[in-house]
Amino acid sequence: MGISRRHFNIGAATGLAAAASGGRHAFAQAYPSQDVHFVCGFAAGSGADIIVRFFAEKMRQVMGRNIIVDNKPGALGNIATEYVARSKPDGHTMQVAGASSLAANMHLVKNPPIDVGSTIQVAATISRATMMLAVRPDAPWKTVAELTAAMKQKGDKASYGFATPIAKVIGAMYKAKAGLQAVEVPYRTGADFLNDLASGNIDYAIADNIQAMGQARAGRMRLLAVGSSERMQAAADLPTLAEYGYAVDIRTWWGAMVPIATPRPIVDQLNAWFSQVVASDDARTFLNGVASDPWISTPDAAQAYFRQQIKDWGDYVRIAKIEPQG
Repeated sequence: MGISRRHFNIGAATGLAAAASGGRHAFAQAYPSQDVHFVCGFAAGSGADIIVRFFAEKMRQVMGRNIIVDNKPGALGNIATEYVARSKPDGHTMQVAGASSLAANMHLVKNPPIDVGSTIQVAATISRATMMLAVRPDAPWKTVAELTAAMKQKGDKASYGFATPIAKVIGAMYKAKAGLQAVEVPYRTGADFLNDLASGNIDYAIADNIQAMGQARAGRMRLLAVGSSERMQAAADLPTLAEYGYAVDIRTWWGAMVPIATPRPIVDQLNAWFSQVVASDDARTFLNGVASDPWISTPDAAQAYFRQQIKDWGDYVRIAKIEPQG
């Protein structure tokens, strides 16, 4: 019996679909086929580098390949981001970094070298954290309500310190929503404002989570609140600014990012491997130790959040009146 054109077309289409499916499966199975590079936008020995190297070692165990950490510091991390965006989209080069910083950089630099929203794909999320409102350990204010009342009394004699754009934004939002006149005092690094905070030269500070938790454990800082809308698992006893009526929700978050053209089977495989690592007890202990909460998401949800954050940071920069660099 002859084969009709209709039956031939259906059979051919089915065969092609099966072949394509098998090809994608084989493609994913063959990955990785060589050493993998984790690109870090900051210098060796930095806080970011420590996080990248922790996950490089853990991912080496599940990927079955050597993972090389490439430090490419400079330009607020943009050098590393541009390098990854322009690399071969085969999953062997990725940036492990604060994705929130990549989003912010689109508005902190006058002429960003690339549009991260259209050139970078978030393959996996790693963690979430936020900045913390801190005072010196012997300060008379033990709650945000007490600090706010005292700063209102001081008027423009009040002051606070910060060292990063994210901290500047949180400080500006708290100041505006609380109706304060406090003078903002920028510092080059978080370590630079510690002496001024301890001596009372500034009344409070917006500190990054790693520094804040470390200083608090050492008895050199009292933490009053976090700058997210939900409490952190890593610091569950700390209230949020929102609990005091100040709607501030600025989060920092880490992820693994690859060029946008990276095949979906590789993106999905990376997501599965990173999720496996992030869900482990070792990773939770490590992340909690640097005042961060583990966070697992899908590539699609993470990418949507990333692109929304790029838009949000345009508003944050305007609120904080930050002048783009360059």
